[in-house]
Amino acid sequence: MKIQLHQLKKTIYISLFLIALGGVGCENSFPGTTSSTFALDEGFKSYWFDGTAEISSFQLTQSRYGAPREGSAVLIFVTEDFLKEEQVKANQKSDKSEVVLKLNRTKNFITGIYPYSIMNSSFTKLGDANPLVKITTSVQEWCGQAFMQLNKKNGLTLKSHSYFEGEADQQLRFEDTLTEDELWHWIRTQPDKIPQGSVTLIPSFEYLRLRHEPIQPYKAEIKFLTTSAQKTLVIAYPALAREIRITFDATPPYLIEQWEEVNLNQPEDHTTAKRIKTLKIPYWQKNKIGDESLRDSLGLN
Repeated sequence: MKIQLHQLKKTIYISLFLIALGGVGCENSFPGTTSSTFALDEGFKSYWFDGTAEISSFQLTQSRYGAPREGSAVLIFVTEDFLKEEQVKANQKSDKSEVVLKLNRTKNFITGIYPYSIMNSSFTKLGDANPLVKITTSVQEWCGQAFMQLNKKNGLTLKSHSYFEGEADQQLRFEDTLTEDELWHWIRTQPDKIPQGSVTLIPSFEYLRLRHEPIQPYKAEIKFLTTSAQKTLVIAYPALAREIRITFDATPPYLIEQWEEVNLNQPEDHTTAKRIKTLKIPYWQKNKIGDESLRDSLGLN
């Protein structure tokens, strides 16, 4: 009996030790990855932890209602402290917070008399091979508005609210799966880990709301087109007849240069965004009279 008890204690001790090392099924690995974490090199740290945000402006041609609409898009990447449980920005660093990479992706364009304003916010853990934490998207125009929020906690929990019939208020749950919105982060942090070939992917929240498509994972094909200076991530959804191509620099910090979205059944239904300029500034401090000149620098006026 004493031998059995001793052996049981030994087994429990070894199991706990291996779990602490991440060696017994505790790695949260993902398609295309072999481990749960990776090291952030010094170049990455010096670029992303310098106390500024990266703001890139884009000349937007948005296809809407069968016609191209001129407008602007902005990508704002910044690292910040994030509360693990509440999944919101932390006022200060603590043992309840972690550092995330945040992307605010905005679009503004006009259709006839009325404007569209679209914003997507996504958050990913740094140095994590399966990094998604949260995604929110809002779409406003004069007919109404829609809002979606996804939180990653024991799977994916998604809430959607829409002004339009058939969408209204939805609460959905999915098993852990890739999302298109988080791949914008993978491009900037671990582009070589993006899985290629056939995958299951939740499409862009913006796309799902603008096209009024069911919110669910879809089969997709992922590939890269590569030149000496740039790479293009190509994502195609056969069931949606949709393809999106995101072109970025082939070397760190993998700056995004342009993207385009194509309706494969109607090639003229084509959205493009081309980079105008990028600034690295603490934009949250640039809220005084006279700071509007920075919008001129970005080509946003």
